[in-house]
Amino acid sequence: MKKYLLLTAFATLTLLSCNNEGTAVNTVESMKTPAMENFDKAFKSLGDPQNRPTEEEKKRNTSELSDRRKALLVPASKELILSSGVTESELMRKTGGDMSQIIVWATQIYMKKSDEIRKNIKSEK
Repeated sequence: MKKYLLLTAFATLTLLSCNNEGTAVNTVESMKTPAMENFDKAFKSLGDPQNRPTEEEKKRNTSELSDRRKALLVPASKELILSSGVTESELMRKTGGDMSQIIVWATQIYMKKSDEIRKNIKSEK
């Protein structure tokens, strides 16, 4: 009886150890800020049927996004930039309201924050 009790206790401890390990591990996805998640969603929304390039946009044969598609990204881009501590006036001063510059700046911030998250995860291991 003592043997079974000891075996059960050992098995329980082993299972608990494995469960704790799984919850302690953070992923890049779980550590993203709400602004980063919204930026992700905005980019993913470009693949939605209603947001895909039109035939006219395809004929232009350019790698740049159309103004219609840029407009889908700008709100989330601004949110991400502002969440990094930049003021609205600084945002407008640096970009002049240019959609492309706003999106590029937000992308740079997103990549920097993602790298920081990855470094934090590596340092936790």
